[in-house]
Amino acid sequence: MPMRFDIMTLFPELVDTVLGSSIIGRAQKSGALTVATHQIRDYSEDKHRRVDDTPYGGGKGMLMAAQPIWNCYQAVLAQAGEDERVRRHVIYLTPTGKVLTQQRATELARDYDHLILLCGHYEGVDRRVVDEIVDEEISIGDYVLTGGEIPACILTDCVARMVPGVLADEECYEKESIASGLLEYPQYTKPAVWHGREVPPVLLSGDHAKVDAYRLETAIALTERNRPELLEAWRAAHPPVEPKKKRRKKTAQPTVDTEPPVDSAAQGEVSC
Repeated sequence: MPMRFDIMTLFPELVDTVLGSSIIGRAQKSGALTVATHQIRDYSEDKHRRVDDTPYGGGKGMLMAAQPIWNCYQAVLAQAGEDERVRRHVIYLTPTGKVLTQQRATELARDYDHLILLCGHYEGVDRRVVDEIVDEEISIGDYVLTGGEIPACILTDCVARMVPGVLADEECYEKESIASGLLEYPQYTKPAVWHGREVPPVLLSGDHAKVDAYRLETAIALTERNRPELLEAWRAAHPPVEPKKKRRKKTAQPTVDTEPPVDSAAQGEVSC
């Protein structure tokens, strides 16, 4: 079955615009994955469709109420259908979550068939609904945005591109920046000379071994300059391989005659 993403949000049109385009949009049309957005306001029990209220204890701003989110979540489950085989995971996009990494995105793509994403807004959401339905809280970085819609799009894009059938080949993402442990090496296309800047000659050599060596060398140099902490981790995982010492060939030992010398006279022989 194709991987499914359900996104609970106050601004579904924003999410639909981003994820309905380019590679993720084409993947949806091909059936490689499913992305559905859900307007939380549609599940408000208030006659004015309000979804927020003032926080207990005071403070500025409004807080998203628990009940509309709970109602929306129940509707998502109903639409997805009950199937015990489905590996489902609910994520709340929030600055207080663990920072998203490529490794975590890879695990999400590998371990789950259905991701339900909750986009917060205003000053966040009532903690009780987070405790009730959320399995994991994720942040996309150490900064604050106006809502969880952009983080939800980023998480979906990051995970979805590793779903089989979304990209043409696994190599499209396995050798990229971060995924390989290093930043990606610089790349070039035609023409060979642009504004007086030439493509490195090794890339035109046709020697694949030299090209691979050059790409690794430049990837290491770029990572050392821009993300030294990544290089340190990569080197720890890729210790240098010491060349095997050549064994010396054993030379044949001369045979030693241990028999006593023969007395020719005793044998009845006469020496000349």
